[in-house]
Amino acid sequence: MTVEGIMPHGCKCGKDHLCAVLEVVTGIGAINLLPEKLLLLGAKKPFVLADKNTYAACGEKVEKILKKEKIAFSSYVFPYGDIKPDEKAVGSAIMHFDSSCDVVVGVGSGVINDIGKILANVSQRKYVIVATAPSMDGYASATSSVDRDGLKLSLQSRCADIIIGDTDILKNAPEKSLVSGLGDIIAKYISIAEWRISNLINGEYYCEDIAALIRRSVKLCVENAEGLKRREDAAVEAVFNGLVYAGAAMSFANASRPASGNEHYFSHIWDMRALEFGTNSSTHGIQCAIGTLICAKLYEKLRSITPDKEKAVYAVKNFSLSSHQQDLRRFLGKGAETMIGLEKKENKYSLEKYEKRIDSIIDNFDGIKKIVSEEIPSAETLEKLLDSVSCPKTPKEIGIDPSVIPETFAATKDIRDKYILSRLVFDLGLTDEFCEYIRYNIGG
Repeated sequence: MTVEGIMPHGCKCGKDHLCAVLEVVTGIGAINLLPEKLLLLGAKKPFVLADKNTYAACGEKVEKILKKEKIAFSSYVFPYGDIKPDEKAVGSAIMHFDSSCDVVVGVGSGVINDIGKILANVSQRKYVIVATAPSMDGYASATSSVDRDGLKLSLQSRCADIIIGDTDILKNAPEKSLVSGLGDIIAKYISIAEWRISNLINGEYYCEDIAALIRRSVKLCVENAEGLKRREDAAVEAVFNGLVYAGAAMSFANASRPASGNEHYFSHIWDMRALEFGTNSSTHGIQCAIGTLICAKLYEKLRSITPDKEKAVYAVKNFSLSSHQQDLRRFLGKGAETMIGLEKKENKYSLEKYEKRIDSIIDNFDGIKKIVSEEIPSAETLEKLLDSVSCPKTPKEIGIDPSVIPETFAATKDIRDKYILSRLVFDLGLTDEFCEYIRYNIGG
């Protein structure tokens, strides 16, 4: 399939939606089309990038296909396990790159794809990703999720020119990877709701056609969830294609907004703490699934409140940014410094900005509740969905101390200048109340 043409030209949102992906090749035996797709790109010598696990899963097969077709190539396989998308791994890939190669071929999923996109961008080469797992939504996006200076962030990199997802390879991915892919997909319930809420409150750009594309992808994946556990071809392809469309949606919007929201920031905070303090973490998609369930419960609480402007203004005016930043330093370590530095640029705690927002929140609160009810399934529905694929539902199940969840929620509002649930709760003067609710009703 081609990504071009998924979105209409001259969209009613006023923007032309562009995505650099030329083609997505899926189905049984798709990997055998790699030489043909390299020819399409005019590439003569690929640089194959993999890690130990992805090389065993598919990298060796890629090399055999290239040798069979007498296509010269160079390769680099990371010699150590548990690769993180950080300065060390990116630097290693760049230092081993063969400059005589004219295309980067990543063999893997999340981490390899993130590093491969950066390498292609830095070397100004075209990029092909041969997927080994339907585990995350970054295949068709032009950003890389990386750990830099202790902070989880998205770096502008390069979108894949060709994406290859061979069903026989994808369905043999570890069960954790399959579940992770579904987790990253259901996170879109929260991201679309928050995109609409920010549009309502702040006038942030929003495109209904992009949102509709995400909704269709989520629906298809959810309908096939039970088949995913049985590794059925249709279910695996549904999740993979849904993840590709989610990545394309970010390119169409030129932002991560359609595909990530507060639920992703739970995952980012847990990753940052794992990086700094050696605490437990899981795959990105599983953490997003847990974050989605937490957010669904918190949105249910939000729908039950009546905003009190006087209480909200009092709480915000008495908020101590310096004390909050000290709490961030204690909770996150050196990663907090980057977040604090971002705030100096973003100035999202500005009282002048807040006074405009609170009036908009009060005036539109019924509309906010309507969006929540339209976009986010009940927590009970989500729990049943996660149970159907044996996905963890609580932080405790993945080794994260339940006592840190309230503080995790409070910290999520500082990762990006993106209007999400934790910022809305802060604006309503209810951060402490919601943290207490998490402590006694959700944390475990």
